[in-house]
Amino acid sequence: MSVNEFKEILTQTYAYCGFPRSINALGTLMQVVEERGNKDEAGKEPSAKPQGEPLVYGAENQTKLVGAPVKGKLFEFAPAIDEYLKAHLFGDIFARDNVDWQMRELATIAMLAVREGVDSQLDAHINIGKHNGLTDAEVAEILAIASKIKAENVIFGFGEENPYGQYFIGKSYLQKITTENGVPMFNVTFEPKCRNNWHIHHKGGQILLVTQGRGWYQAWGEEPRELKPGDVVNIPAETKHWHGAAKDSWFTHIAVEVPSEGGSNEWLEPVTDEEYNKLK
Repeated sequence: MSVNEFKEILTQTYAYCGFPRSINALGTLMQVVEERGNKDEAGKEPSAKPQGEPLVYGAENQTKLVGAPVKGKLFEFAPAIDEYLKAHLFGDIFARDNVDWQMRELATIAMLAVREGVDSQLDAHINIGKHNGLTDAEVAEILAIASKIKAENVIFGFGEENPYGQYFIGKSYLQKITTENGVPMFNVTFEPKCRNNWHIHHKGGQILLVTQGRGWYQAWGEEPRELKPGDVVNIPAETKHWHGAAKDSWFTHIAVEVPSEGGSNEWLEPVTDEEYNKLK
């Protein structure tokens, strides 16, 4: 990519992530370009804007991009947002032709994939990207990269590869938070599909505080429980159980060991692929 293509994408970032992040990203790009001696290919500038009313050609761009006219009760309820989308996002930004729509949609998917609470918009842009030539493999790759970036930026730190990895299927990462006052706490991050073996905490139980991603917990003899950020799992002592990530998501929880005299962990058999693959 040329410098001007990077500028376009990082300017577009403001529409999905806000002006502060866009400005910071452009500042970082400027630093990189200067550190490299301004020797990188500048690339072409966008052509002149189309003639006419931005609202009109913006609506045309939006229809071509999506594959059908965009309508709905929300835009009737708040017509200003419909006007801003058509006239500005699709009439100004997406009308700039030094980056094609396929690349813009790939970037938009990446921007939304690292944000919380925008699942419906992410799904919409995945469909728009595919309509404009992105393949399933390309979409899957960018989602996987975004998911790992989110996982690596957890509040307590990503940590190192789990030293208890022999008791896990797939890779997990462990970051010690504290062991003071006899209450060990660890940040544990699982890659997609990773789960630990069935195991038992003898004498002292465990508390899981879910902070990121989507995962599963199952106690022996009970149905699996889907886990999302904000969920808390209280695991009593002597309960056979397992926990881990969903198939399509990195997963992070804080593990709090309940203090006990003479407590220990007993690692048991793995969770089989047949058991795990039944989960959504």
